[in-house]
Amino acid sequence: MDVILEARNLTRTLTGEVPVTLVNRANLAIHGGEFTAITGPSGSGKSSLLYLLGLLDAPTEGSIWVNGRDTASLDEDQLADIRLAGMGFVFQAHFLLPEFTALENVMLPIERLGTLDTAAARARALGLLEDMGLKEQVHKLPRQMSGGQSQRVAIARALANDPPVVLADEPTGNLDTASSANVQNILRDLARNRGKSVIVVTHDPDFARTADRIVHIVDGKIT
Repeated sequence: MDVILEARNLTRTLTGEVPVTLVNRANLAIHGGEFTAITGPSGSGKSSLLYLLGLLDAPTEGSIWVNGRDTASLDEDQLADIRLAGMGFVFQAHFLLPEFTALENVMLPIERLGTLDTAAARARALGLLEDMGLKEQVHKLPRQMSGGQSQRVAIARALANDPPVVLADEPTGNLDTASSANVQNILRDLARNRGKSVIVVTHDPDFARTADRIVHIVDGKIT
């Protein structure tokens, strides 16, 4: 499988009176269609590594390569374009816009990318929500849905532009057992049956064991 995302000697340090290194010389290659779980103790740097891989934070040292391209020299607009077209994000809190329906939330990134007209964007968003088992929820606001339903809307939104990479930070952390299992199954399916590279930060050892690979991080270092 081709390497789709790669960290090379990646370090992120917060400056201050006492500098704190969140990620320390991390090297990691993510392949197409691979399901990777990032595990480790609280405060170990798991989410920091994920945010660096997702180009949401900038490294202090080292570089992130996307499809063989070094992103170090890219400006903020170029990085935003890569995120919009090539990466989907799912967080512990779903971060849906509260005044927008499920359908409108999923349509937002499609409309922002601008490659589909409104009718096609709507059709794609509807299809994704139906794939998530949310056909009856498309016109509901986030407050009218359960936590599990809202998180599935967030996954549909992450898939809106058909990105090759999906990054999820504790996506089941706020869910009950049944909803958690549902979200886990969806994320595994994205890698195994839809060819996505899925990277999940999780505290759940059972979930992590179902991944193709477990990346364990302690004190900012991949062990």
